[in-house]
Amino acid sequence: MSVYAVGDVQGCDRTLAALLWQIDFDPARDHLVLVGDLVNRGPASLAVLHRVMDLGSAATVVLGNHDLYLLARLAGHTPGKERDTLQRVVDAPDARAVREWLRRRPLCARVADHLVVHAGLLPGWTLAEAERRARAVEATLQGPRWAEFVLSLRRGDSPEHQTVAAMTRLRMLHRDGRPEWRFNGPPEDAPLELVPWYTQSQVLQRHQIRLLFGHWAALGLRWLPGAVALDSGCVWGRELTAVRLDDGAVFREPLRDLVAA
Repeated sequence: MSVYAVGDVQGCDRTLAALLWQIDFDPARDHLVLVGDLVNRGPASLAVLHRVMDLGSAATVVLGNHDLYLLARLAGHTPGKERDTLQRVVDAPDARAVREWLRRRPLCARVADHLVVHAGLLPGWTLAEAERRARAVEATLQGPRWAEFVLSLRRGDSPEHQTVAAMTRLRMLHRDGRPEWRFNGPPEDAPLELVPWYTQSQVLQRHQIRLLFGHWAALGLRWLPGAVALDSGCVWGRELTAVRLDDGAVFREPLRDLVAA
């Protein structure tokens, strides 16, 4: 069995299909790890969701910020935004089944001696603390308060809200450990008072486990001490990347979907 980790797909189903063909992915034999943001901005979010759902236990998916935004749309109270390409999912005959599947995905997951998270971890978190926080959020998403919770994500400040923000949106920190939410460029271009989250993570500094993450297209595919960044900017006209965890082999597929500028 081979385990492949894939960066942010963001509705680019033709590109994902071509990448799976390139690696000769067989769900009866292999396992696919997706680091979140299956949907939005690309043209075929519903097709991506159907493709991944059909893989069943052969795929592990963690939630990204765009996936949570889709859940808010599916809760029925969040209007679409400019560049939102999710209306076809919202209007789909099986939207309820998609919603129920999506809200049962983990916020972080362990796969093949790796921890998978969409964006990052706060500097004070140990591995045990990060996983405890993720399980608390997952319990809420899978419970009766899920709609209220996803609709409050941008304005809440509870420990659960802080966990979601870090795990789905974090890129940079101020040097005192406070998250910086606005900067999204390459870390080399950041103001001197900012540092990438992964340089401050207890989990990485203690070499407890290797992390797989996405979310940061400007970072691109990058091998870091104790981590692999996997968002190679497919929806921005670049490529979708898979890394085979067994041996570190890298597979790249250029964008094949028609994405609006």
